[in-house]
Amino acid sequence: MNTQSAPRPAITPPTPPLPQARPETLGLSRSRLQALSDAFKREIDKGTVPGVTLLVARRGQIGWFESLGKQSPATAAPMVHDSIFRIFSMTKPIVSTGIMMLIEDGHLLLSDPLGRFIPEFANLNVCVERGGELELVPARRMITIQDLLRHTSGIAYEHTGDGPVHKLYQNSRVRSRKISNAEHAALVASLPLLCHPGEEFNYSRSTDILGRVIEIISGKSLGAFLDQRILAPLQMTETGFHAADTNAARLAEPFPADPWTDEKIQLFNMLDQPAMESGGGGLVSTTADYARFCLMLRNGGSLDGTRIIGRKTLELMTSDHLGPEVKINGTMLPPGHGFGLGFAVRTQAGLAPFPGSVGTFFWSGIAGTFFWIDPKEDLFAIFMSQAPGQRAYTRTLMRNLVYAAVE
Repeated sequence: MNTQSAPRPAITPPTPPLPQARPETLGLSRSRLQALSDAFKREIDKGTVPGVTLLVARRGQIGWFESLGKQSPATAAPMVHDSIFRIFSMTKPIVSTGIMMLIEDGHLLLSDPLGRFIPEFANLNVCVERGGELELVPARRMITIQDLLRHTSGIAYEHTGDGPVHKLYQNSRVRSRKISNAEHAALVASLPLLCHPGEEFNYSRSTDILGRVIEIISGKSLGAFLDQRILAPLQMTETGFHAADTNAARLAEPFPADPWTDEKIQLFNMLDQPAMESGGGGLVSTTADYARFCLMLRNGGSLDGTRIIGRKTLELMTSDHLGPEVKINGTMLPPGHGFGLGFAVRTQAGLAPFPGSVGTFFWSGIAGTFFWIDPKEDLFAIFMSQAPGQRAYTRTLMRNLVYAAVE
């Protein structure tokens, strides 16, 4: 896997094997984990998803790792442990970690205004309704780096609504993989905000903008920075903004049409090297690679003797940064949850329609990938598939069955 402007050594050292143990030694029920696999086998047989990978770890060791179904519905190739997936928004925690590393390096503050780094964001307008009419009014304050990390910037996503601002996004080139990160940021800055910065949670292209901030501060492409500071140190050799042509036989693909709605599914070609390295959703990866990132988070910011992020910095990232004063819009955050700096965070034991622990943090990808880390149970899990329309269902099914296996 390669990233733009990020050449790796000619000889890449082999990725260390993930630490593994028998489920029983980790406080996990083997029979309940088998029930997890059996449930997804049934879903595959019903045609819900082409194939999946399931990884469950506790106490820092992998207790269950299964690959089920087909890697692609167009071929007979089975899903395998090293199949490559579009992880889309599971890119966000990695890029958010990169920004926090620059904060630890002293290059910026959470309270810094975005306009300090990208001048186009210095004077923005907010789209508001007054007397039944839409007006543009000056933003009450500038977007901060913290706003971008917690999605309180007022920036939008084209697929999270159908209001006037969302329609402007839909009719623009923000989704193009052929524009640069700099061009993308300028385009977003030219569009009005959904709300005044800091007042509402709106899931958005904010992390794409953070990717551009990383480029400006580091002087490198986002791919080069991530490779140098996170991916290579963690030996995540299969993660990047595109897959090498030699890996064409390992790409996981969706059904051509959604099995529930019959709508056509179109996902980007993982072999194409994009001009835009999307900090919000551009990475491709494998289950084992992403497990190394999760192990680093589980360990408080380090893995195999290499520290990526400070323990206290990670504690800040995985704490709720919304609080009761921020209005939460959309359906991205389940009841009983808030949002930190790059992760959703569980704030209450109840309310959510699935089990878990207060302090659990997680995120997912629109094509059907998902992970969570539960510090109280010392547990993390990763689910990979390419089934966009079934993602909400498979996330909850995975959570229910994994927690049923915790003893």
